[in-house]
Amino acid sequence: MGNSRVTVREIARLAGVSVATVSRVSNGTGQVSEEMRRRVLEAIEKYGYRPDHLGRALAARRHGALGLVFPGLSGPYFTELIQGFESEAVPARASVHILCTHLREDSDDQALEMARRVDGIAVVGGTITEPALLRLAELVPVVVLAGRGPETVPSVGVDNAPAMTMLTRHLLVDHGLRDLVFVGSPDGSPDVSQRWAGFQEAYRELDLAPPTEPLRLAMQQHDGVLATERLLGGGTPAPQAVVCANDELALGVLVGALGRGLRVPEDLVITGFDDAPMAALVSPPLTTVRQPVRELAAEAARLILNAVDAPGAAFDSVVLPTEFVVRRSCGCPAEPPTGGTGK
Repeated sequence: MGNSRVTVREIARLAGVSVATVSRVSNGTGQVSEEMRRRVLEAIEKYGYRPDHLGRALAARRHGALGLVFPGLSGPYFTELIQGFESEAVPARASVHILCTHLREDSDDQALEMARRVDGIAVVGGTITEPALLRLAELVPVVVLAGRGPETVPSVGVDNAPAMTMLTRHLLVDHGLRDLVFVGSPDGSPDVSQRWAGFQEAYRELDLAPPTEPLRLAMQQHDGVLATERLLGGGTPAPQAVVCANDELALGVLVGALGRGLRVPEDLVITGFDDAPMAALVSPPLTTVRQPVRELAAEAARLILNAVDAPGAAFDSVVLPTEFVVRRSCGCPAEPPTGGTGK
């Protein structure tokens, strides 16, 4: 039988690893080397440790609530994040408080006010300023979700830049395209900033001059329709491909292009990022990058719950893998190109 008196910190000390590593091994989540996993499992078996996360976390909490700070709640992406976050919080008997800042000037103050009502907060990258994020981390456990914060604040994200580099290389190499336009604003969004950097990197790897500016637009579907007006209006030649920072933009570009009588992909290639549910259902289906949106938020909730469970312990940031999903909107059949899929 498990020994409830053996704590996660003692197992971490005995195995010579961090508390976060013990948590990942016992929960079966995250990336842990085989050697570290073996040491943790041996210590768990020897000392009979059984995680009683719920009991300890409930005892440690003041409010029994976790916070989520978003710029807004429009579109399927944030719905998936909420569901993923709740999938960990609800079984641990923690309610979820949501703050939508809409990027207002008082976003920092709103987030700091939330810290008085919750035991930990996940903040979507770029939603509040870095000084406010550091101040928040002094008050409650904080995790940056879908972005990077200061080194002292753990984060959960995906490999945005390498994934976008792979997608862009596919268009440049496998399809021989050159006139590509990136749609989406890197300003204030760590994810989009990384995707824009990955887009440019694909050109550099092929010794090609990358575009110097994206088409800066917001990230909703109607902004994608607006993109087609800017790119295709006024009698200017259409680009060969539109590389969108997310699927909502890509779906809007698709609607706008088809509405103007263009054929996709024959006249215009369109790609996205996220693999939202609609990406596989539209015609033609959307070539994109699949990221584990629910798992991103679930992992953020785990990190916060673990931080409540072990106050003062250091927790590592987590980078989850993505997958390159090839469909017909880039001109390929619905199967991976030569070389397989990406991370």
